[in-house]
Amino acid sequence: MFEQGIHLSPETYRDLDGTVQRLDVREPWEYDLARIPGAVLIPLGELADRVGELDPTRPVAAYCHHGTRSLYALRFLQGAGFKDLAHLAGGIDAYSRLDPTVPRY
Repeated sequence: MFEQGIHLSPETYRDLDGTVQRLDVREPWEYDLARIPGAVLIPLGELADRVGELDPTRPVAAYCHHGTRSLYALRFLQGAGFKDLAHLAGGIDAYSRLDPTVPRY
């Protein structure tokens, strides 16, 4: 699915189809401030306990605030057997510059 690599631009992330699981690995307080519609919130610190909420047969595109935590999430998911993984380069901060309805914080 992610032929262009694991680092997705905000435009590419916005245009992902419905087969992709969008994963928000930020904290609940961050999610309350700003979110990308359609994403499931599983904070990075809870991912090991909640990985069963994700379907390993479907692609996963993670995001966080700037892109670091989502890369850690990809490493964990790869070790858990997930194959088709990517993240939003620059995080929701970059995405909010593309979509002004998503507040910056």
